[in-house]
Amino acid sequence: MTEPTCTLHFASPDCTKESVDLVGGKNASLGELMEAGEEVEVPPGFAVTTDFYEAFLETQSLTEYIRERLSTVDTDDDSAVAAASEDVREHIETAEFPEFLSAELRSAWERLQSETETADLQVAVRSSATAEDLPDASFAGQQDTYLNVSDFESVKQRTKECMASLFTARAITYREEHGFDHDEVLISVGIQKMVDARTSGVMFTLNPSNGDQSKVRIESNWGLGEAVVSGEVTPDSFLVDKPVYKIVDRNVGKKDIMTVPTDAGTEEVSVDDDKRDVPSLTADEIIKLTDLAKAIEGHYDQPQDIEWAIEAEGDETRFYILQSRPETSWNDQERRTETNTEASAADRILDRL
Repeated sequence: MTEPTCTLHFASPDCTKESVDLVGGKNASLGELMEAGEEVEVPPGFAVTTDFYEAFLETQSLTEYIRERLSTVDTDDDSAVAAASEDVREHIETAEFPEFLSAELRSAWERLQSETETADLQVAVRSSATAEDLPDASFAGQQDTYLNVSDFESVKQRTKECMASLFTARAITYREEHGFDHDEVLISVGIQKMVDARTSGVMFTLNPSNGDQSKVRIESNWGLGEAVVSGEVTPDSFLVDKPVYKIVDRNVGKKDIMTVPTDAGTEEVSVDDDKRDVPSLTADEIIKLTDLAKAIEGHYDQPQDIEWAIEAEGDETRFYILQSRPETSWNDQERRTETNTEASAADRILDRL
């Protein structure tokens, strides 16, 4: 019998786009990005695999409990679904990892601490679903993400909470209505070093308003990218001609708020007055991001939807790629409308896994 793979570092040759069943879509993408070229830097991290998830549920008798608890739920009764969701999530979140799984997780955590050369490691803990076609746009955000997690016990708890988020009320209803067995839909969790971002954002390796593949659309804001994702801020927007690196359109928004890390996770704070109307990217940084967009698109050989962050310390500036997935907003727009009206940044990001 093959030994289960409980954790898998993103830099492992086994963590690639072929590993979705083991590490989920997000984590598989991060591993694949490691192969996109030396200039593409991905924050280090590891996946808590679906093998780990299944072993946890099985050893704690949660598989049978979940099956029985959900077997008689009336999906037409919102209160009944909500109660079942609460019961299942509570059971998962309060159960203990068996010692062998806890030891596996600690070993991977300590290795990541060693790789980053810090005992005060801050990480993002993100869900990574295996059924990529399951959480479609209407279910985006239903699996949880926790930012700025800073110690092993918190990582353990947030990992369980990410696993439990596979059983939100809406996800339960979706699976019931579409004939998915609850115990066949699996989840992985990604543990990744946080980037102390000065500027973050997204970029699309085509013009999402008209599908022009000779352009790159870059959207940015100060701080972490959550203010852009949530739609709380209108980001700066730059449209770049790929062949000649010419900025053919720009819109520098008034950026009133930004997301910053805190001891409790993150919070939204006001942007300093002298930065609100100032571009959150320099011309040189736009050129570098365009280079990265072209490299990543070339690796995947199709248009990409990319999350990125810039970390600046003193004179050193580092560009990190946080995620890349096939660009879908232009194709979705073609299906939705004949007018090619550009979707908002928040709408496009909600299409992410």
